[in-house]
Amino acid sequence: MAPVRPACLSPKATILIKVAGVSDKIFGETQVRRIGAILFLFALLQAAVSGAWAQELKKVVMLPQWLPQAQFAGYMLAVEKGFYREAGLDVDLLRGGPDKPPFHVLETGGATFCTDWLSNAIQKRAAGLRVVNVGQIIQRSALLLVAKKKSGILRPEDLNGKKVGVWAGQFYLQPVSFFRKYGLNVNVVPCYSSMGLFLKGGVDANTAMWYNEYHTLLNSGLDADELTAFFFADLGLNFPEDGIYCTQDTFESDPTMCAAFLQASLKGWLYAFEHKEEAVRIVMKYADAANTGTNKAHQQWMLDRMQDLILPGDSRAEMGKLKPGDYAAVGEALLSYKLINGLPPFDEFYRGPK
Repeated sequence: MAPVRPACLSPKATILIKVAGVSDKIFGETQVRRIGAILFLFALLQAAVSGAWAQELKKVVMLPQWLPQAQFAGYMLAVEKGFYREAGLDVDLLRGGPDKPPFHVLETGGATFCTDWLSNAIQKRAAGLRVVNVGQIIQRSALLLVAKKKSGILRPEDLNGKKVGVWAGQFYLQPVSFFRKYGLNVNVVPCYSSMGLFLKGGVDANTAMWYNEYHTLLNSGLDADELTAFFFADLGLNFPEDGIYCTQDTFESDPTMCAAFLQASLKGWLYAFEHKEEAVRIVMKYADAANTGTNKAHQQWMLDRMQDLILPGDSRAEMGKLKPGDYAAVGEALLSYKLINGLPPFDEFYRGPK
């Protein structure tokens, strides 16, 4: 009959220890004490190492500029896969939205980093907010004008005299630059991030994001060959959108931490592009928690388009870099519409990889 493992040990008790791959052996009280001491010391050492590692992690708060969706998949993956922790960072990924203006939250100390559009960031810097770009994520603008071919709009010139729905705020700069570039006289109709007016025929063309509203049109029953899409990036108006920003004080106090955050974020994006099914599942976890009402098919489309925008031509060489030419183009447009009084020097604004 095999010995029974006692629930507790008396002073004279013995223990049966089963060692993997070795027959059962009986150890006396002295051996038990030695083993217990070794295990206790090992546990202390492990706890000390874990505690030291936890203390080394730098607390970071990240705020995306909008609600959870695949537009921010790289940051979600960097959190979920432990890439930030590997970089020595303990990142709290906040839920963005209209109630959290990124630069206001950044300025008031509610976030260490945020994402926002390049055009908006330049305006903030020109207005006196000491904000710096530590990494330009989107390289190719996703903003476009879309029209139905049956309305006779096939070329920019066909927009003359038409009603065009244009979103307000930061979305306004490229459309009006487009109208001026092609000498167009259009009837601008202000609208707010909805394609309803366009679908009902209230306007002949409308602004849309390639990764979002354009897909909504396809899901509404329109085919791509029924639509004319004017991609601003293809028309000499590439004003790239999402970049990673922090205050200049944050950057100057710890540039190594800023670089580590960017590199871990880029690693998250690359992982998302290489493991899209897993990435969409993670995005949906965040989106469902925020009750955004989205679905996997839409997030899959968005993730595919983000790859096109972040890695145009599938080139990783420029990933995370802000090109001086793109900065100058956006700055010149802002100056021409008197949205800024002067363009901040590129080297003061951009502190990312060269």
